[in-house]
Amino acid sequence: MVAANYVHNVAKPDGLTFAVVTPALYTEQLSGRKEVQYNWFKFSYVGSPERTTRIFYIRSDTPYKTVEDLRAAVEPPKCGATGVGTASYYWPRLLGETFGFKLTLVAGYQGSSDVNLAIERGEMHCWGGTVQAFFGSEPGRTWAKTGFVRVLAQGGAQRDSRLPDVPTIWDLLDKHNKSQAVKGLTRVLLAPDDLGRPFFGPPRIPADRIRILRAAFTKVMSDPDVMVDARKKGLEPSPVSGDELEDLVKDLVQPPEVIQRVKTFLQN
Repeated sequence: MVAANYVHNVAKPDGLTFAVVTPALYTEQLSGRKEVQYNWFKFSYVGSPERTTRIFYIRSDTPYKTVEDLRAAVEPPKCGATGVGTASYYWPRLLGETFGFKLTLVAGYQGSSDVNLAIERGEMHCWGGTVQAFFGSEPGRTWAKTGFVRVLAQGGAQRDSRLPDVPTIWDLLDKHNKSQAVKGLTRVLLAPDDLGRPFFGPPRIPADRIRILRAAFTKVMSDPDVMVDARKKGLEPSPVSGDELEDLVKDLVQPPEVIQRVKTFLQN
């Protein structure tokens, strides 16, 4: 948030200063937090190297094999999170509030590696991360092979091919006949995943410079050597062009009633 505020209000719009932050900060703007001093819709977007898809997993030595099983938990499982306004916090919370189970969400971890270490030690039980990070980095890759954790839900519109038996939140919403209002809230909260990890600069970067930067980004992300190197590292590039990113951001504009529902959810 500090970085987004800086780029929006302090950095010169000369095409030389950029940031990469979690797109979940968009929801912080919707919630009306006083610390937000940026307008997500006014940044100058260059592109994103990937799209992301939410995932929720829990230690497999717990007795919970489905999201519904968590309703029977005598003591709420502990889920690590980074910041309160991040997807690692509101994604598990969304699952819990939508499907009727409780979690103890512990915010303040520096990153996913710290939460995973806490899960390994038994200090935490669960984490709301991404499919890409789970299969693309450690310890997720090892855990996927050994079954150390059990994936209970995913946030994509379709099931990931590596998780064919794990329901998406949309499968669960239909299964439990949830209202359109609940589906609308879910759609807004998961919308930032389509943005992936966007590169952006300050508002009002001249159009000719943005065109040059977007073309350069696309050239890099289509370079065969870059793609080979990324895959060697276990990454899964799925680039989003600057023009497409700008359109996706425009689609995030929501009617007042939806924004109010998001505010209510995020502020409780």
